[in-house]
Amino acid sequence: MPPVNVTSEIGPLQAVLVHTPGLELEAVTPGNREDYLYDDLIGLEVSTREHRRLVSVLKKFATVFEITDLLTKTIAKPEAREFLISKTMDVVPSEPLAQQLAALPPADLVKMVIQGVEEEAGPIAAALNEVGFALPPLPNLFFPRDIGLVIGRHAVVGSMRYGIRWTEELLIKALFLFNPELENAGLLYDGSEERRSNYFLEGGDVHVLRNDLLLVGFSERSSPSALDQLCDVVFEQTPIKDMIVVVMPRETTAIHLDMLFTQLDRDLCAVYPPTFIGPERLTILHRKKGRKGITERSDLFAALKQVELPLSPVLVGGKRRTTQEREQWASGGNFVAVRPGTVISYQRNEFTLKEMEHAGFKILTSKDFLAFDDWSDSRQRTVITIEGGELVRGGGGPRCMTLPIRRGEP
Repeated sequence: MPPVNVTSEIGPLQAVLVHTPGLELEAVTPGNREDYLYDDLIGLEVSTREHRRLVSVLKKFATVFEITDLLTKTIAKPEAREFLISKTMDVVPSEPLAQQLAALPPADLVKMVIQGVEEEAGPIAAALNEVGFALPPLPNLFFPRDIGLVIGRHAVVGSMRYGIRWTEELLIKALFLFNPELENAGLLYDGSEERRSNYFLEGGDVHVLRNDLLLVGFSERSSPSALDQLCDVVFEQTPIKDMIVVVMPRETTAIHLDMLFTQLDRDLCAVYPPTFIGPERLTILHRKKGRKGITERSDLFAALKQVELPLSPVLVGGKRRTTQEREQWASGGNFVAVRPGTVISYQRNEFTLKEMEHAGFKILTSKDFLAFDDWSDSRQRTVITIEGGELVRGGGGPRCMTLPIRRGEP
């Protein structure tokens, strides 16, 4: 049986990939932040501390793999090393850089690929104090959800909308291809080989709600062509029978579906109200295996009821539009479930957490949670909160920062 297996968003988390932020964050400056897809700058010391607290919570439930450590072990294999270097050179062609990478031991090679390589400044660049990168760093890697995902026992390599993230695709593909911890039944979609201009697919837009059901977002980062291709292949190779599509607004606050929706429990989901409730609600499409064309549904909840997964909403930001907008911006709806009804969230979104309390959740800080010796027997709905004042400035939350590779049955 292949080790990877994800058939829901809420099944007990057994193994997960993360990347603790490193020096690659310090390559982002006010002058280049838009190139690296950032709205703000993130402090390394504080963000690292916040991320380590997230990892500490995750370790209470699952095996946590750091991408850097796993990749270092993976490229000890000659074929994996050759793959990573050769494919990186396809993205950033440079024979001197290839030779430099080839001479490095595994740990240094991985470090260089993630943190980048500055160009050697010529006389004019030195005089102007200009800095460029022969190999761009990967400051978005601590959001690994975007670059890969698991659907059942198969893997998917994301197709990043922006070229600055293309090297990230290669890292996750190397793990899916060569590391036994991520052994899988094959790649359903390989974004690292997809360079057509209208084919983008990022993991924040793909939710495995059930072994036979996907919820996906047509967003700035995931295109209809790529979603159709994914749908065709999952219908053919997996038990998936239904794909529900959310037609996303073209807004910087909602680059992925998981900024507007995440599942919390067997019967609950967190939603940003304007996009799913009331006159501004988004268009919902339904594509079913064995039927030609698509069906438009009146709203998300009707579509989910149609496929026998009725979910009730918990309102991100509460009932006031002002707090809804503020907390959605701060990843208030970006939860990750570690088991049905136990989720991780930022603690800053107070109105969202009040709504969670009204839905029967106990709010517990990560400090208090980690003080317990044994949490395995608790069956109360719980939100475990982490500080995220620095991490949130990267534009994502706990779901973005986790890539589940194994879950139990919900």
